[in-house]
Amino acid sequence: QVQLVESGGGLVQAGGSLRLSCAASGRTFSTYGLGWFRQAPGKEREFVAAINWSGGSTTYTDSVKGRFTISRDNAKNTMYLQMNSLKPEDTAVYYCAAGRTAYGTATAVYDYWGQGTQVTVSS
Repeated sequence: QVQLVESGGGLVQAGGSLRLSCAASGRTFSTYGLGWFRQAPGKEREFVAAINWSGGSTTYTDSVKGRFTISRDNAKNTMYLQMNSLKPEDTAVYYCAAGRTAYGTATAVYDYWGQGTQVTVSS
């Protein structure tokens, strides 16, 4: 069992930056694929970024490429999402997720989810 807790959300002006963290419990954290998703009001949850168990492979949705960076520190059981050049359309609740066997862009890949952290970008 893995428990995930997100932090670092908040209100920021367009063009600003935030760094989200996802702290995980569990001894097998370093073997899990990890991902970030987001959900805006009235919209479906969408993929943002993912990283494999070692951190050596990452993937991003097109709308955040060049602005967001996903990373992980297995020694600290923590994943990060550095978000730069934020836009109002990035406003959403951001969720971290962990997958026992894989990582990817689909929600079905992931077995565990955090409760989410709100990110609001004002124009």
